Amino acid sequence: MAETVDELTVEYFEGEQMTVKELDKVILTKGAWATVMYRYQDLDRKTGDFGPDKYTIRRYQKRHGEYSQRSKFNISSRDQASQIIDALTKWTND
Repeated sequence: MAETVDELTVEYFEGEQMTVKELDKVILTKGAWATVMYRYQDLDRKTGDFGPDKYTIRRYQKRHGEYSQRSKFNISSRDQASQIIDALTKWTND
């Protein structure tokens, strides 16, 4: 478990093999509740290569000195990510 927001990650290993590779992260909020947006890739077990970029937003709560995930929103495609960007850009520019 992570004790600081900077230690949070979506990287995942099964034994020695990485199955989720974190490409980037943006810390949106810090504190007792933290919000982090990640760019990552999943391992394609058939090819052994990592697949297309994916995106997720995770909320963590710090209790007893450690962060634990409380919720997540997975952005299902590059197209959906673009739609979210367009909507937020429109809303914040009004």
